[in-house]
Amino acid sequence: MSAWWLPRTPVVLTTARVADAPALADLHARAFHRPWGEHEIEALLAEPAVFGLMARRANFMGTMSPIGFILVRAVAGEAEVLTLAVDPARRGQGHGRKLLSAATERLKRDRVDTLFLEVEEGNAPAVGLYAASGFREVGRRKGYYAKSDAPPAAALVMRCDLG
Repeated sequence: MSAWWLPRTPVVLTTARVADAPALADLHARAFHRPWGEHEIEALLAEPAVFGLMARRANFMGTMSPIGFILVRAVAGEAEVLTLAVDPARRGQGHGRKLLSAATERLKRDRVDTLFLEVEEGNAPAVGLYAASGFREVGRRKGYYAKSDAPPAAALVMRCDLG
């Protein structure tokens, strides 16, 4: 909830911690048809090879609420975006791009050469974001995303060379 009379507060990127799992699971549930639960996100954030970043903005109560987050797993010079979620009410404002860019910069510092992700074929805004960020399609998984109201959708496997 935002109020027109309050000043617009800046978005701050912070590291996601295991303690943030409940808020991230809530955000993921608003962003996806098949959300990840709190325990799944908690388990991922507890893995040494996984890092998360959150975009936060102060709400009308002054509390810093997450409006988006990214989880990435990096192993042996390669990484994978596990999820990138932005609050549906905040989409189209560049938050996903900022999160992806910050994660990519961290991976470059960590000397990761290649970043992969999977995205639903019909998700044009996400596919556009990834293409504009240097990703290209390298594969396709038919019927990967189950849907309750339509046949399963294909996942595009995308790759970005960071080196």
